[in-house]
Amino acid sequence: MEHPAHSGANHIDSVIFDLDGTLWDTSHSCALAWNNVVRRGNIGFREIVAEDVRRVTGKPHDMCVRETFRGLPEAQVQYLLRETMLEDNRIVATRGGVLYGGVAVGLRVLQEQYPLFLVSNCQSGYIEAFLEVNAFGRLFVDFECWGNTGRSKAHNLAAVISRNRLMRPVLVGDAEGDLLAARACAIPFYFAEYGFGEVAESDFSFSSFARLVEQLSK
Repeated sequence: MEHPAHSGANHIDSVIFDLDGTLWDTSHSCALAWNNVVRRGNIGFREIVAEDVRRVTGKPHDMCVRETFRGLPEAQVQYLLRETMLEDNRIVATRGGVLYGGVAVGLRVLQEQYPLFLVSNCQSGYIEAFLEVNAFGRLFVDFECWGNTGRSKAHNLAAVISRNRLMRPVLVGDAEGDLLAARACAIPFYFAEYGFGEVAESDFSFSSFARLVEQLSK
């Protein structure tokens, strides 16, 4: 749909969201997926728990796996890298994750005012699973991720801004990497305080998704 010029917060004309830690939490689903892969590969490693996933969420998938499974032989790491991407997507597509309070309603409110986008460090297929399991496909105009490009969040953010000809976007995220990407692209950064990370600064911070919607609806 077409979106009229909006005179909202700081004259923002579009909203780009990070995914994990900002819109939902799939830590339990991904822990289940990683344990499935470990068992199938007969890999001697302790049980993975949700907190292990949260600790690395926001980084590219290869970094998440390497940091979590430190000390394993490279052949096993390569197996885990390949198989956890597939198993993550399979489990998330069936079990989903936990949407943060107010997200389902809030996204629909914001979509009436702004074009919405997603940029994530996830693997290919993960965003599609998020959109499918939550029936959010029609809410977002475009998205990009590390799995598709192999590039940094700043690069993927710039790509979404460029190909959609966005003039005054804002990035909404929950981690230092999101802040750095926003600053690299010279756009405002809005910080989700309830997420997984911490940041040194932000242009606006919010403790609930409803507060973000309120700010962007001004």
